[in-house]
Amino acid sequence: MQLLAFDTSTDALSVAVMRSSPAGPQYWQHQGAGGAAASGSLIAAAMDLLRDADLRLHDLDAICFGSGPGSFTGLRTACSVAQGLAYGAGVPVLPVSSLLALAQSARAAHAPQANEACVSALLDARMDEVYAATYAWSGDGWATLQAPCLLAPEQVAAWAQSAPAAHAPSIALPGAVLNAPWRAWAGNVFASYGERLSAPAGLFCCEALPQAMALLQLAPVLIAAGACVAPEQALPLYVRDKVAKTTGERALEKAHKAGLAQAEAVSESRPVSLTAAHAQTPGT
Repeated sequence: MQLLAFDTSTDALSVAVMRSSPAGPQYWQHQGAGGAAASGSLIAAAMDLLRDADLRLHDLDAICFGSGPGSFTGLRTACSVAQGLAYGAGVPVLPVSSLLALAQSARAAHAPQANEACVSALLDARMDEVYAATYAWSGDGWATLQAPCLLAPEQVAAWAQSAPAAHAPSIALPGAVLNAPWRAWAGNVFASYGERLSAPAGLFCCEALPQAMALLQLAPVLIAAGACVAPEQALPLYVRDKVAKTTGERALEKAHKAGLAQAEAVSESRPVSLTAAHAQTPGT
């Protein structure tokens, strides 16, 4: 199977190519800056890897891309490049959740021999929010326990606890029963939100990002399951409909934070700086 894969859902660009050979699959990879920067480098990086692998676009069985959730600009870039390349080459497209790719990246890096695992994938959604989903690995493939959603950092612990695997020692999955000896939270949220996540004591937490190699590892099972689509049907997964706050919302948020700071200062008996409007009273 010959595949091209890329993910631009975060600040990192990841591109990879897989080519089958009698000795087994061969891989070529590229890492670079993602987000807005990916729009100027993704195609060149993909073509360079294909050239290194001695493949042309029409040799591919599919073009895989991380469909999100993630950076709004990054998702649009990945989707448009996947559509354009696939349409021109006459090959199908395989959209894959970037959170599923993240879970696979974490398992491959930290528990590659685990027959059963449960991973809550967490991506920084900016705007003080987190993209989250939970997946179960059965040895034959992944099953979605909690679909991608948008959470405040303080909501993550309760959300993760509500996953089916958190309440039952085993969960029936196609061809297997989940009794996950390896459980983890994985993503890029720990430095940003830290203790606000309230991760349970003893839980394994690891830094991870969606990687193109993970997309290649996921692709054969997904392709066999009929997950490929025509280029024009390849769409990004937007969990958040709103990508920016209005001026009014930012002003209200700023006022709320100022009020909290003032209340904290009063409670700690610290001097509170007052504006002229607050300092003056009628008739003074």
